Amino acid sequence: MARLLKRITMEFFANELYHIYNRGNNKQKIFFSSDNYIYFLKKVEAHVHPCCSTLAYCLRPNHFHFLVHSDKRTTATRLIGGKERNILSEGIRNTLSSYTQAINKQNNSTGSLFQQNTKARPMVKGGKNYDLICLHYIHQNPVTAKLVTKMEDWPYSSFSDYCGLRNGTLCDRKLGIQLLDLGMDSFYEDSYKMIGIDAIRNIF
Repeated sequence: MARLLKRITMEFFANELYHIYNRGNNKQKIFFSSDNYIYFLKKVEAHVHPCCSTLAYCLRPNHFHFLVHSDKRTTATRLIGGKERNILSEGIRNTLSSYTQAINKQNNSTGSLFQQNTKARPMVKGGKNYDLICLHYIHQNPVTAKLVTKMEDWPYSSFSDYCGLRNGTLCDRKLGIQLLDLGMDSFYEDSYKMIGIDAIRNIF
């Protein structure tokens, strides 16, 4: 199993926003059914949710995106294998590890499901609004990929939570509105505005 799951090590600081993402090894699918998406989100809720606040997310057939806010929970460490490990890094590793095992059992397969290194890109504070761009980019993903024509029709993202169409437990909508200073009167229209390619590059 060690060969399949290279230990994830990422450095996090309190009171920051991070774009966390990964995709299937060799761009392969990681979700094969509705149950897979739901199972993955349950793993996130069990292993990642206790370590940070999720502001937005989207799962696509071969990759995932999360926008999270760090706090004092996020920077905590735990002694694992004789070394101090960041608990959010471990939470992500445990999520991918347990999900990979379940999918390999489901598909009667072996080997890596995800790419080796999960990325956690800090969203730079200041006048560039990278955090807001990241939120809209994550929500626009299913439409950009032509999986649906409306963001609210994709059930595996937090867009419906922000629109008040669903009251999910994973996404902290209230904190997202506060930290990103979202104008909810125009949120729906703002969400559909095109994002320039240069702006997108800055969130990766």
